[in-house]
Amino acid sequence: MNDILPIILAILAALVVIGGLIPVFMKTRRNITKYPGTRDANDPVEPVRSAGGTLLEDRPAVTPERKSTDAVDLEDLETAEVPDDAAGLEVIAVETPLPVAGRLTRLRERLVRSNNILGKGLLALLSSDNIDENVWDEVEETLLLADLGTEPTMQLVDALRERVKVLGTRTPEQVKALLREELIKLVDPTMDRSLRTERHADTPSVMMVVGVNGVGKTTTVGKLARVLVAEDKDVLLGAADTFRAAAAEQLATWGQRVGVPTVKSDVDGADPASVAYEAVKAGIDQEVDVVMIDTAGRLQNKVGLMDELGKVKRVIEKLAEVDEVLLVLDATTGQNGLNQARVFSEVVNITGIVLTKLDGTAKGGIVVAIQKSLGVPVKLIGLGEGADDLAPFEVESFVDALLN
Repeated sequence: MNDILPIILAILAALVVIGGLIPVFMKTRRNITKYPGTRDANDPVEPVRSAGGTLLEDRPAVTPERKSTDAVDLEDLETAEVPDDAAGLEVIAVETPLPVAGRLTRLRERLVRSNNILGKGLLALLSSDNIDENVWDEVEETLLLADLGTEPTMQLVDALRERVKVLGTRTPEQVKALLREELIKLVDPTMDRSLRTERHADTPSVMMVVGVNGVGKTTTVGKLARVLVAEDKDVLLGAADTFRAAAAEQLATWGQRVGVPTVKSDVDGADPASVAYEAVKAGIDQEVDVVMIDTAGRLQNKVGLMDELGKVKRVIEKLAEVDEVLLVLDATTGQNGLNQARVFSEVVNITGIVLTKLDGTAKGGIVVAIQKSLGVPVKLIGLGEGADDLAPFEVESFVDALLN
């Protein structure tokens, strides 16, 4: 009996230990099953993966202070590759963008519904039996209210006066035909509206997207990335908007949606020129077709911020030519958008305009005003909040939408 007692006590002790471990084991198993990738608060934090794996580590590119010199310290700005099966990462399904042709058809239909007051007003006035000076005054007023601008308005009115005088008696069809012809001339189909997205021999095509606060630059970059992916372009995004909270994450999400990598810094206030430089460097190393750089919004009357934008462009050009500088303008801002365009063009040599929210205004004349003032074409238009609501600007389609 004395020999059996120690064995019994040992068995009981073992059962007690096992009983204590069972709840811990079950809790751990539940965590692994229900929350794959969860980690303890004391575990090291892994960097967040951008789509495609390119990212900037969670360190500032330089000190958060904005600098006025062109010197860029890249020692603390690195790219890294994270395995696709890294634990704890939110998986965003890659979307298939609509073909460009289908997108254009849908946007034309939306423009017809939402932005045709200018054309219909002119058609009604010019179809009058007796076009006297009062009618011409109304034509002029309609054009000015549509943000066409003074010089283009006078040009169009003079052309219409001459054409109407020659025609004499006019049918509605004739009025529509002559108005269409003159509007197309005014919008200018001779301007080169193509995007320079062809890769060079040793470097990608580089595109900067600029504009004031709140016009939708980051969204435009994401939507344009979809357009380029639909054209079978290999794209990389650079999140050089380092001063707006969550801007880099917003751009990275757009990148994930269309399956393109994003170079970013997870530290607010990092030097935007450094981020842009590193994005272009990554684009060269990975031999992509296009690198798109999203920049922070800035007011056109803030000299320091505008100078900083010029610095970003100069730093990029140490690695590659900047092929496109697209200015994003909100069509609803009217003539104020024209003032913005003038200032930005002086700083970074704008090559094209992206006109957003064109469905939210009947003032389609801003297209003409901007082009006449700057000699810069409207290359893209946005007509809604959807991911595919951005398409190349086509002169005849735009005019036809105004007149239908």
